[in-house]
Amino acid sequence: MGSGRNVAVFGAYGHTGRFVVAELRERGYVPLLLGRDQDKLAALVEAHPGLEKRQTSVEDPASLDRALKGAVAVINCAGPFAATAAPLIEAALRAGIPYVDVAAEIEANVDTFARFAERARAAGTLVVPAMAFFGGLGDLLVTAAMGDWTAADEAHIAYGLSSWHPTGGTLASGVVSGQRRGGRRVRFTGGRLEYHDDALPILEWPFPAPLGPQSVIGEFTMADVVTVPSHLAVPEVRTYMTAKAASDLSAPDAPAPAAVDERGRSAQTFVVDVLVRSGGTERRVTAAGQDIYAISAPLAVEAVDRILSGRTRGVGSAGTSGGTGVIGGAESSGGAKGRGSTGGAGSAGSAGVASAGAVFDAPDFLRALSPHLSLYAPLDGRR
Repeated sequence: MGSGRNVAVFGAYGHTGRFVVAELRERGYVPLLLGRDQDKLAALVEAHPGLEKRQTSVEDPASLDRALKGAVAVINCAGPFAATAAPLIEAALRAGIPYVDVAAEIEANVDTFARFAERARAAGTLVVPAMAFFGGLGDLLVTAAMGDWTAADEAHIAYGLSSWHPTGGTLASGVVSGQRRGGRRVRFTGGRLEYHDDALPILEWPFPAPLGPQSVIGEFTMADVVTVPSHLAVPEVRTYMTAKAASDLSAPDAPAPAAVDERGRSAQTFVVDVLVRSGGTERRVTAAGQDIYAISAPLAVEAVDRILSGRTRGVGSAGTSGGTGVIGGAESSGGAKGRGSTGGAGSAGSAGVASAGAVFDAPDFLRALSPHLSLYAPLDGRR
């Protein structure tokens, strides 16, 4: 197969990286296997004969340039993204190829928008961070629920996880994020990120059947507080996590995910319930599936496929298509109406840093995920 189908996967031998490699192959792409550990790369090649491995390190820009040679895009699956995102984005800009990552780290995603929006736009390159379960899926669902609304008062994203057995990468990223916050918590209110020491509230969220009402931790803040307001005029973005899953995550010696099917997915199931409010009107969209790490692979690969085939929307001059205002000190430009027109992957309108909901047609993207995701409300968001 021609080099025009080569997609570099950094962290290819990691838990999420393996799902991404398999998904790329199923979609007809040729993954280039990138990572620091030569032995792990060799073991992955044994599982995928014929694929090329390229040892590289984020501390060595020249090695990254060599690793991306011949690639048409790069997907970064290796956290902590506070350490890996910037060097990979720099390399992608030098190579002139789109960059997609699966970062759930709030501060790392803020950094990507703040540091690279103008540079990526100037380079004619598209950067899509948080293209994963946390950050990407919620943003697509909120955008779909908004429908023809150009603004909303609130967006609520409730995560109903049956359990949460974290990967080593999840735990390492959590440690880095905690250190960056000085142990404080974060929420998005009044149109900006706010750090605080308040206790997290325990609430009940009315998930639809068959899950039903569940105890959740309020302000269990995830990357959606970066992605959603980067392009939508919603001054209050709140995320919630089922208390059981949060307890699993924080348990000492929490077990890693265990495969239960031929695709390598765990038994974990999830429901993502999105509610947006404007005045006295509500709109709701709900999605359900299996394994939060596994679903990140079709999200990231679908994003790459749409970028490479030109199925993208324009990006605002600050890397967003409008939004509530300040994200990490970087003013967004334009209004929420400015979601942009469809443009090709290499057009000026499709360059910069953008979240999933800003750069893709959200309802159409979600429909494309139907083999992996069940949707329980009309994609125009009306109730």
